[in-house]
Amino acid sequence: MGVIELNHPLVSHKLAILRNKNTGTKEFREIVGELSTILCYEALKDAKTVEEEIETPLCKMKAHKINEDNYAFIPILRAGTGMLDGLINIMPNAKIGHIGMYRNEETLKPVKYYYKTPKNLAKREVIVLDPMLATGGSAMDAITMLKEDGAINLKFLCILAAPEGIQKMQEIHPDVPIYCTAIDEHLNENGYIVPGLGDAGDRIFGTK
Repeated sequence: MGVIELNHPLVSHKLAILRNKNTGTKEFREIVGELSTILCYEALKDAKTVEEEIETPLCKMKAHKINEDNYAFIPILRAGTGMLDGLINIMPNAKIGHIGMYRNEETLKPVKYYYKTPKNLAKREVIVLDPMLATGGSAMDAITMLKEDGAINLKFLCILAAPEGIQKMQEIHPDVPIYCTAIDEHLNENGYIVPGLGDAGDRIFGTK
């Protein structure tokens, strides 16, 4: 399935603002939403549509629509919720789930504390959200949990990805495509993406 890295001047422009340490909480949060919308457009390029007859002010015609009920958006708490509005704005009737896990700062391992998803995951396209694919641990574990719950068709959306996280994801879940705005250089000794943009959760919610 591979990695789909967005390559567009507008994406580069928005990402440059995100990376800037002087960008404030409000602007940071808004741009995360905007980039998430663009990622969603890319991820849904292969969306199936059904034909429906509608009537414009001038005539009847055959139009093509997506059944939004067939989609589930699953943010990984807490940073993933910062991406959610960008997807809901264009697909408001998709089902929403949440997976809660945090990174142990010493072991860098994900610790789970919450799991709630829509029913019938096997019948839906499941899109998992997390701004940063760093070590890959949280994404890998979240997708494993969703597969155990019946999910078959999954995609992973993030703002930034590190080569280490991509490698781990592709080793464990080679069937899950990764959509990102950029692939950065590496992880530092603390497991943060370099050059990155800092801690996405703290910058989205203004907690640091």
